[in-house]
Amino acid sequence: MSDASTARLARLYTGAVHDVLRGMGHDNCVLPPGIRPLDPALKVAGPAWTVSGRIDRTKSRHETLLGWTTVLSKAPAGHVVVCQPNHQEVAMMGELSAETLKNKGVLGYVVDGGCRDTDFILAQGFPVFHTFFTPSDIVARWIPDHFGEPVTIGPVTIRTGDYILGDRDGVVVIPRETIADVLARTEAVAATENQVREAIRGGMDPVEAYLKYGKF
Repeated sequence: MSDASTARLARLYTGAVHDVLRGMGHDNCVLPPGIRPLDPALKVAGPAWTVSGRIDRTKSRHETLLGWTTVLSKAPAGHVVVCQPNHQEVAMMGELSAETLKNKGVLGYVVDGGCRDTDFILAQGFPVFHTFFTPSDIVARWIPDHFGEPVTIGPVTIRTGDYILGDRDGVVVIPRETIADVLARTEAVAATENQVREAIRGGMDPVEAYLKYGKF
């Protein structure tokens, strides 16, 4: 995966990327609105690395902690971890886990599930997108079952290598084979929107601005 692509994506915003993807026929590209940033000031951008798991209360404390630390160990630098835990019961991210991922060079974490140790993670500045808060953890409750396999969150299937962009508006998923085209088109859209913005500030009528630039 290209560090340059990640850097270019991080300079964009989800609304423009969504509009481009939709125009390319990828209408199903936005994760459910319940997945929100822990810190709305932080973006997450980069290629996805996926993991899934399940609630299993037959597993011991050791088995579940070994499973979770295996997730942290396998997570590759330069990627965004995307987790489908298949439950809405316990926290799937906490202080030590966020610290570990950040120190490894992982770019962020997106989970269809919970988070805890919020103040500590906020202080670390590690981007986390999640659905709820709870003090409950995974110990003797949850085990991973697949690494790097496609996961589905809401209506969207995410593959390892697809690109993720998240900001305070939500999270979009960009199919990996389209990333070069999406980046080029979205950068062009952003440039046009800058022209529209300046025209509106200069007093141009919005209808005139739309007709002139084809964008609003």
